[in-house]
Amino acid sequence: MSHTQHVLLIAPVMDALQQRLDAHYTVHRLYQQQDAAAWLAENGAQIGAVVTRGDVGVTSAVLENLPQVGVIAIFGVGTDAVDLDYARRRDIAVTVTAGALTDDVADLAFGLLLSGARKLCEGDRFVREGRWLRESLPLATQVSRKRIGIFGMGNIGRAIARRANGFEMEIYYTDRQPDALLPYRWCEDVYSLAKNSDFFIVAVSGGKDSQGIVNRQVFQALPNHALVINIARGSIINEQDLITALQNGDIAGAGLDVFAREPEVPVELIAMDNVVLQPHVASATHETRRRMSNIVFENVAAYFNHHPLPHRIN
Repeated sequence: MSHTQHVLLIAPVMDALQQRLDAHYTVHRLYQQQDAAAWLAENGAQIGAVVTRGDVGVTSAVLENLPQVGVIAIFGVGTDAVDLDYARRRDIAVTVTAGALTDDVADLAFGLLLSGARKLCEGDRFVREGRWLRESLPLATQVSRKRIGIFGMGNIGRAIARRANGFEMEIYYTDRQPDALLPYRWCEDVYSLAKNSDFFIVAVSGGKDSQGIVNRQVFQALPNHALVINIARGSIINEQDLITALQNGDIAGAGLDVFAREPEVPVELIAMDNVVLQPHVASATHETRRRMSNIVFENVAAYFNHHPLPHRIN
């Protein structure tokens, strides 16, 4: 294991984290290099740690130019943009900021659910446009005591379920296997989950196994009054199938924080009043981004100080 005190920053992170890394290590910003390949060929051998964001990751092609790298510290919980098998073969540790953003992501999931069901964004526009003076807003949908289906019962899925309990909702879920300790109703696959969902929440991890798994068949299994909420990864939903389902009335609406080709959002989704859109900001609060920054720094510092990595997953 090398302890070269040079850090490669793949993409921008919080200013406070960058300043803290700059104060303790020699930080190189790959995203600022005009010719990244040439820079890596000349300087890659001195890099001991990589810092990146979950939505950006780091390619194996970049890692091949870093023979001394020992840790990839991810600002986020997503690992789908990192080849974990490759990292494992190279004995490169991977760390994430698990736990730091759970509450914020679960809060936004419920914010999207409430906004879609209760037409909060439509009501805001209705008042601002002066329409309240001459017409009535269409009725909304009740949330309390409805069925919520959670696809992915990890930390975030469980936090969403706890919030659903406060609304006295019937909670269904599916994951790789049931958890006998959970008091919720298990569904054997995503299709049976969809059939039992008034609100269908995508909280499963991104990656090859889940890419496009929420597709036309899932939308057709959902009741036509259902809302689909995605706070996980845009790749999990087949975006064209979602658009078609919304256009055909197979589902009633959607709340989306993530998209297939960010920051590009399909014009069809932008044009729909029954879709609530957010710019991938589930963890974007002062408190959570500060915790995430601290965790990234702790892992980099632990690596260079020969200590066990506190948030290692690989």
